[in-house]
Amino acid sequence: MSRFGVMEHLRILVGAHLVLTERSGRNKLHHLNPGPISELHDRWIAPYREPIVAGLLALRDLAEGATA
Repeated sequence: MSRFGVMEHLRILVGAHLVLTERSGRNKLHHLNPGPISELHDRWIAPYREPIVAGLLALRDLAEGATA
């Protein structure tokens, strides 16, 4: 990926508030912004987590019951 391509991706992520930029002298440091990422997780991923976790716990109980 070219440097221009990376800079364009970072510009879009900064515009979406997913990445924070910090200047340190001539350097520019980029950090993930955990707030919006957590909100995205809560909105799009969390609803699917509970049924999957319940299924995995049931599978564990079955496996442990079979070996006991």
